[in-house]
Formats: sequence, structure tokens, C-alpha cells
Amino acid sequence: MTVRILGISGSVRRPSRTTTLVAQLTRRIAGPLGGTGEVIELVDAAPHLLSALERDALGEIGQDLINRIETADALVVGTPVYRASYTGALKHLFDLVDHRALSARPVVLAATGGSTLHGLVTEHQLRPLLSFFGALTLPTTLYATEADFENFALTDPAIAARVERAAREAAQLIEAQRRVSTTHPAPIAIGG
Repeated sequence: MTVRILGISGSVRRPSRTTTLVAQLTRRIAGPLGGTGEVIELVDAAPHLLSALERDALGEIGQDLINRIETADALVVGTPVYRASYTGALKHLFDLVDHRALSARPVVLAATGGSTLHGLVTEHQLRPLLSFFGALTLPTTLYATEADFENFALTDPAIAARVERAAREAAQLIEAQRRVSTTHPAPIAIGG
């Protein structure tokens, strides 16, 4: 079964440093696993998601986006820092995701900002959000500033090294989960 890695860029602008970082992480995780990598950009997805206040009000495209998030083998979640937190569009997206759907799902956290002042947004904002869902947020997070990019391409070697480290951690966890699931099938629920 092919491993599916899904990146989510919380940016509502194009071009986007956040999307660059999320896409690079997604590719670096999927590649060694022989998996597929895809990035959902909220700049494109927002019209299908933001008009619905509840999941039942989503159209077909919005339902498909949420389904792809809930069924991916691992996620890369990235956001630009906006008013000291993740974007409202990203929060709305996760408001539509079933609270049980991401349990034990590996997630790499990433953010971008104008300066180093918001470098802990992954720890104080994104990690609690994904922990609510029971997701397994990876130890290595990424935070990049405008100075780490040139023409929206990542150029800082220290950030590139963290990308590799986070990708390696994610791949190891995904492989371990795959081994356990093939040798120890999930127990049958009783009483439903």
C-alpha cells in the first residue's frame, strides 16, 4: 500500500514561503518511503471551505479536501505567522476535521514569519492544536524567516538540515507504524 503524505499550507497568498517549506518537507518525507506527496494550499482551498460553517454544509470539493486530510498517512502542517498565531483559514479548516480522525497520525509542524520573534509558534500554537486531535506531532519543528529564502526558494542551510531531520523522523515513525499494523492488526471493537 502506497504511503500518502499530505502537506497543508495555511497561507492564503501566492507566492508563499510557507507553501515552499511545506512542499519541500512533503517531498522529503514521501520520497524515501516510495510514497506520494501532495500539498493542499489554502489559497486555492479557501473558497470551498470558508463558506461552510459546519462540515455538513461543505460542497463536494470541500468534502473531498477534508477526506484527504483525514485519510493521509502523515501530515505536514505549515502556516505563516499572522498576528502571533496560525491563520484563521487554517483554524477553520481544522474546525471541519473530525476530532477522532487524526489520532496517532504523524504530523510535522512548520511556520514562517517575518522575524525570529515568533519562532515558538509551532510549540505554543500548532502543537496544542494538533494534540487536541491526538496526532503524533514530531519532535523537530521548522520555523523559517524571510531571510531564509531568496525569491521564495529556501536557501538557508540550517533550515535545509532541519527539513532533512524532520523528514527522517517522520519516515521512521511511519515505517514503525506500518510494521506494527502488518504484524499486529487492529483489535476488533466490541459494543460499537
